[in-house]
Amino acid sequence: QGQLVESGGGSVQAGGSLTLSCAASVDNARKYCVAWIRQAPGKEHEVIGTVDSDGKSWHAASVKDRFTTSYDKASNNLYLQMNSLKPEDTAMYYCATVYRRAYCYYVVPSTFTDWGQGTQVTVSS
Repeated sequence: QGQLVESGGGSVQAGGSLTLSCAASVDNARKYCVAWIRQAPGKEHEVIGTVDSDGKSWHAASVKDRFTTSYDKASNNLYLQMNSLKPEDTAMYYCATVYRRAYCYYVVPSTFTDWGQGTQVTVSS
């Protein structure tokens, strides 16, 4: 499994949009979960979006209907489309993977075995 590298973070005003990308190579012959996890200042890590090896996605209530997680198997890229951004979305965003499809729904950050370095998203009011 290759290194995970996020990109696309930055500063945006409330109500704006950003798309994060992550080069996330996985073994498509295995069951896996790829995820976006964020950590806001002074808070714990939060799993906000996942895609499993069957292509099914899940989103946390805090971002549901605003964020969309997708994984392109052909290019091995994970994406996070973020719309209607709020100041409380300010955080470091990480992509992460684990070879357990069920962990896409267990959504405990410590269960993910491989993480990127993160990309910062700052939303101003």
